[in-house]
Amino acid sequence: MYFIRHAESIFVEGKERTRGLTEKGLLDAESIKARLQAIEYDVFISSPYERAIETIRPLAIYHGEIIQLEEDLRERTIGKFAPETFSDAKDRVYEQFQFAFPNGESSEAAQLRASKVILNILDNHAGKNIVIGTHGDIMTLILNYFDKKFDYSFWKATSMPDIYQATFKGTTLVDVIRLWNDQHIE
Repeated sequence: MYFIRHAESIFVEGKERTRGLTEKGLLDAESIKARLQAIEYDVFISSPYERAIETIRPLAIYHGEIIQLEEDLRERTIGKFAPETFSDAKDRVYEQFQFAFPNGESSEAAQLRASKVILNILDNHAGKNIVIGTHGDIMTLILNYFDKKFDYSFWKATSMPDIYQATFKGTTLVDVIRLWNDQHIE
């Protein structure tokens, strides 16, 4: 399973679902295609957010595949966290896994909805190469479901874009390799 965190996108309040990639983000999406095109993929699945779709679209087109949208792979809504900083708010929702800011989603709730999707994908597409167009926070929560070492510090260390190859044996996470900079995750 190849988790591809979306490339750079300009934050626009209220446009969480529809904001696309910047020029740099579009170039990075092409770089992802160039880096991963030699691998044969069976399935492309993405968050319904445009920036995630646009990031994997060049690779999907190259392979002649459609991108299936999965609503429950959407990014977690952090909610109204003022006066805390964004970074402090993220730290808090990871530290207090069941806590949610007003109009937000707890780490536990976001992890539960997204990990159900991943477990279903692993069950329905066992032994296949799968591309997942994703976001940093929800990707971290998914990986954390399988291995607790994927936590707030992991999230902070991810980049836009980023690529993680996750190897599963059934529903057990066996290995994770960061392909964007060839880093093995210990």
